[in-house]
Amino acid sequence: MPDKRINKVSCDNYKCEIEITLEVLSGKWKALIIWNLYQHTIIRYNEFKRIIPEITQKMLTQQLKELEKYKLISRKDYFSNPPKVEYTLTEIGKSLIPIMKDMDKWGKEYIKIYNEEKDNIN
Repeated sequence: MPDKRINKVSCDNYKCEIEITLEVLSGKWKALIIWNLYQHTIIRYNEFKRIIPEITQKMLTQQLKELEKYKLISRKDYFSNPPKVEYTLTEIGKSLIPIMKDMDKWGKEYIKIYNEEKDNIN
């Protein structure tokens, strides 16, 4: 669960459970990381950099740690040289996929409607 924050409802007294979902997925990269893990099943750390080239190493590390803390992804370390780390979705992480599929569908429809309205104005 997300930590308590100043000026934010705490985990044990959210006013609406949707807030928890938004808190867990908040940020520019978390949803994209989860979506890519769904599509690829297993992703190594350096593969994330190839799949999401705009993300910095610091941000990728931070987002992966948070997703792991929230138990949405799991990390497997292979003690080899060079080090090898793989990430996968946990069962609770996989349970987000139907929601994300609906969000993907909604986003595609929204873009279509937005572009149609924009074209009608011009």
